Amino acid sequence: MNQSNPYSIPFNRPTIVGKELYYISQTIHSGYSAGDGTFTKKCHRLLEQVLGVPKVLLSTSCTHALEMAALLLDIQPGDEVIIPSFTFVSTVNAFVLRGAKPVFIDIRPDTLNLDETLLEDLITPRTRAIVPVHYAGVGCEMDTICAIAAKHNIPIVEDNAHGLFGKYKGKFLGTFGTFATQSFHETKNVTCGEGGALIINDPAYIERAEIIREKGTNRSRFFRGQVDKYTWVDMGSSYLPSDILAAFLYAQLEARDEIQSKRQKIWEYYYHHLATWAGENSIRLPIVPAHCEQSYHMFYLILPSLEYRQALIEHLKSRGILSVSITCHYTCPIWEDILVAGRVIVR
Repeated sequence: MNQSNPYSIPFNRPTIVGKELYYISQTIHSGYSAGDGTFTKKCHRLLEQVLGVPKVLLSTSCTHALEMAALLLDIQPGDEVIIPSFTFVSTVNAFVLRGAKPVFIDIRPDTLNLDETLLEDLITPRTRAIVPVHYAGVGCEMDTICAIAAKHNIPIVEDNAHGLFGKYKGKFLGTFGTFATQSFHETKNVTCGEGGALIINDPAYIERAEIIREKGTNRSRFFRGQVDKYTWVDMGSSYLPSDILAAFLYAQLEARDEIQSKRQKIWEYYYHHLATWAGENSIRLPIVPAHCEQSYHMFYLILPSLEYRQALIEHLKSRGILSVSITCHYTCPIWEDILVAGRVIVR
C-alpha cells in the first residue's frame, strides 16, 4: 500500500497484456497519431468481424457514442426515450441533451435489467427510442424487447458498456438494436483508459454516422477518394479518439480471450466461496439466467439493509479492500442497498 492508494486491493486494476506500449510506439513513430489511423482501422475490422456487424466506429467514450445515436435518430425536444431507472447518468444525458424526455422503466429483481413486462405500457406516440442497458454484462430479455420495438416501429439503442463479448441466447450483446454503444473506460474489461464505440447494425445509418463523428463533415469520404474536397454537410462533433488510444485498445482486443478467461475465473471464485456465507446472511449474489453468457464485468452483492452494507464496506476497508456502494452512482426504486464488492479484479 502507499499514501496515494491505501488499498492493497483497489476497486479496479486495469489489465495490461504486454503489447500496448509497443503498438503505441509504432503509432508515434509513424508520424500519424490523430483519429482514424492504422490502429483505429484495425480495431474497427476486428470488432466488425468478431461481432458480425456492418460497422463499428470508435469514439472518445461510450457517452459520446450514445450522443451520436441520439443525433442519428434525430431526437427532438419533447420526444420520449424509454430508459431503465437503474443506469449511469450518461444513458440519460445523451438524449436529454437533444431535448428528449426520459421515460423511466423499472427493473427486474433478478438481473437488475429493465423489466420487459412493463415496456409496452410505457410506449406512446412520442416514443422515439428504447434503450436497454445490459447491467453487469448480463443480457436483457432481447426477444421480448425486440418484438415490442418492431411492433411499434421504435429503434433500439443498446447501452452495452458492461457487456462486450457477452451473449443472449448465443448472439452477441450489442447486435440486436439499430445501434449499440461500448465503453473502453479504465474500469471495463477491455480498456484504453477513455474510449468507446458505436456499433451500427443498420447500414442505412453508416454514412451519416461517419459525418456526425467527423464534426459534421464528409471528411471520411474525402480520405477514401470519393470526393475531391470535404465540407460541412450536417451537425456533428469531434468524436474520434487518437490513434494512440486505439493502439492501446488493439493490444487489449487481440488478448480478449485471455482477459475474459481470467475475469471468469475470478468471478466464479467469488461466487463459489461466498455462496454459503451469502445464504446464511440473506445476501443476494448475482443472478445470471441460463440463456445468458455474461461478460464477467462485475461481481456485486445485494445486502439486506443499509446498516449491513456499511458494516461490510468498513470491514473490507479495514483489510485494505476497496468496495463501492453503487447507490453513490445509481439510484434504484427496487433495490436501495446494492454493494459492488470489488469489481472483478484482473491481476
